[in-house]
This record gives sequence, structure tokens and C-alpha cells, in this order.
Amino acid sequence: MRSEEQSLMPPSARLTETVTLSILIAISLSHLMNDVVQSLIPSMYPLIKDSLHLSFRQIGLIQLVFQLTASILQPVVGIYTDKKPQPFSLAVGMGLSLIGILLLSHATSYTQILVAVAFVGMGSSIFHPEASRVARMASGGRHGMAQSVFQVGGYAGSAFGPLLAALFIIPYGQSSLLWFSLVAVVAIGVLAWIGMWMRDQRKASKKTGLKSVEPPVGISSLRIKIILSILVLLVFSKAFYMASMSSYFTFYLKETFHVSNSEALHYLFYFLGAVAVGTLVGGPIGDRIGRKAVIWFSILGALPFTLMLPYANLFWTGLLAIVIGLIISSAFSSIVVYAQELNPGKVGMIAGLFFGLSFGVGGLGAAVLGELADHTSISFVYHICSYLPAIGLLTVFLPGRKSVRG
Repeated sequence: MRSEEQSLMPPSARLTETVTLSILIAISLSHLMNDVVQSLIPSMYPLIKDSLHLSFRQIGLIQLVFQLTASILQPVVGIYTDKKPQPFSLAVGMGLSLIGILLLSHATSYTQILVAVAFVGMGSSIFHPEASRVARMASGGRHGMAQSVFQVGGYAGSAFGPLLAALFIIPYGQSSLLWFSLVAVVAIGVLAWIGMWMRDQRKASKKTGLKSVEPPVGISSLRIKIILSILVLLVFSKAFYMASMSSYFTFYLKETFHVSNSEALHYLFYFLGAVAVGTLVGGPIGDRIGRKAVIWFSILGALPFTLMLPYANLFWTGLLAIVIGLIISSAFSSIVVYAQELNPGKVGMIAGLFFGLSFGVGGLGAAVLGELADHTSISFVYHICSYLPAIGLLTVFLPGRKSVRG
């Protein structure tokens, strides 16, 4: 039994396992707090659209600025920290997010909102590559599981954001954002503690002389680049569809079914909650049956349900959104770990690339879809986006588990 095995461990081994688990939980909770702060931005769109008389195009540009600042720096941060680790950069990134949320709580113009969301985006850009590295360091070899635990914190935060907005920001106004600065303050403390653990781990690894694992045998550098390109396209399809849901699902529900702001945010919470559950399940399954199988199911498996969504009534729209969230979210952990296993020694760069890509495509998608909605309708946007998961057919070109570890 597991408890018997633990009792036979030497005290030092049991301590190491406990510390690793606590770090994994801590980085997931930090991700939750980071993404709660982030998700307040799109949750406020219905409020600021009315108060500042903004168009869908302007809403899309706010999302574009936020997600571009949250994406462009990520690969750069990852490459830099692969070469020169910065254990306390996590706390610094959260500090930038704190500045952004303080500015946003008092923003009275469109320009001020753009500056505020840029600060939150830059904080996120610094956070994700190093946080993903922490999850891998604390994984004990179960990389898919660790990435899922890390990412589920983020998706849970994204899910709670709209719910908290419905409970506090919609009734009490924009200034109530100030209270959420306390979340960022707590996260800074947790991340500083994680930074100390990272620093100690690196000192210990230098003493033991541990080296990176060699690249996978039998796969040329050209083939690796092709595989990474396919993974990029798969993330594109996922991120673009997610942008349609996170930025415009509330508007779709209001326009199509005439629900209130608060009720629409509850539906968005259901979708994002399903995304969190799908993320948590996807990584461990990938550890067991292989990453490619999970990617197949996740990207392409969502297609029948996305095609049905624009034709459903309110009840079935809510149910389909939950199913889509569960399925489409299960692949991201597997995609990140799959790419990291192809590029040992570049954990931060790969994490920055794929997290950054996800944010960047999401921002681009929000801007494009906002422009499209202004010229057509929100309903038309969802008809177009329903075909995006068909890009999942490219998974057929990925090598199986015999060619890539995991």
C-alpha cells in the first residue's frame, strides 16, 4: 500500500516528497490568483462598454493590448531564464499585475484602461514561463500531471473571475476592483517563498552535477521544427476558439437569449469551470496513454459540439459550452509537455512560446472577432468559429509515443 511504502522511506525522502508536493500546490494556487486578476479584465467588458460607450472594436483592442503584452515577452523571458535563472522573477511579475489592477480600479478613460491592462499583461508574461518550469521541477517525473495541476489553477482562476465580477464588480462598480489587489499581494508572498525554494534547488543541483537529458533519439532537427509547427497550429485553433468564448460569450448570450449581465457571467463561469476540470484530467491521462491520443481527442473531439452550439437554445447552449470546455482544454498540458520533451534544456523557452502563443492568438482573435461582430453579428461570429477545431486533423502528422517520450 502507498502508506506502507511511505513509512519505509527514510525521513529525508519523505521530507523531499512533501516539499515538492507543497511547491506544486503553491504554484497552482499562485496561478489561480494570477488568473483571477487577469480574468477580471474581460469580465468588466459589459460594464465599461456601457459606461464609456465603447464599440465591439474598442473592446477587441483592449483584449488585444492585454493579450499581446501577455504573450510577446513570454518566449523572451523563457529563453533568458533558461540561460540565467531568476527565481524571484515570479514575484516581480505579480508586482506588475498589482500595479495594473490598481490603475484599472481608477481608470476613467479608454487610454487609461489600455495602460492598466498592459501592466497586467506584462506581469502575466513574466509569470508563466518560470511558473511552468517550477511545475516541471516539482513533478517527480510525472510531467503531464504536474503541468495539469499548474494549469488547472489558472483555469480555476479564470472561472472564478467572472463569478467574482458578477458578485462584486457589477453591483458595486469599477472601484471595487481595488479589493482584488489583496489577491495580488498574497500571491507575491507565496511566489517569493517559491523563489527561495527554486534558488535552493539550483544550488543543490550544482553540487550534485546533474545534467540535462539528451534530445530524443531518431528525430532530426528539421522534423522537430515541423512537429513544433503542427503543435503551434493546434494551439492556434484552441486559443482562437477560446477567445470567442472568453471575450464574447456573454454578449452572445445577451443578444441571442436576452439574459442579464449577471446571468451571462454565470454561464461564462460554467464554461471556464469545465475548462479547469478538463485541464486537470488531460495531463495525467497523457502520462498514461500518450500525449498524441489526448491531443487527438481534445482538438478534433470538440468539433461536433462547436458545430451544434450556434443552433441550440439557452439550456443546450449552457450544456454544450460545458462539454466543449471539458474537451477542448484537455490537450494543452499534453501539447506543452510533448514540445518540452522534444527540446530538453529549453523548458522555459517552450513554455513561454506556447503560453505566449495562446495569449497572443487569443488577443488577435478577440480583435478580429470584435471587428467581425461590428460588421455582422455576434451570432455570425459563433457560426464561423464553430469550424476551428477541424484543424485538429493535423494531429495525424505527429509521431506516436514510441518516437517521443511520454
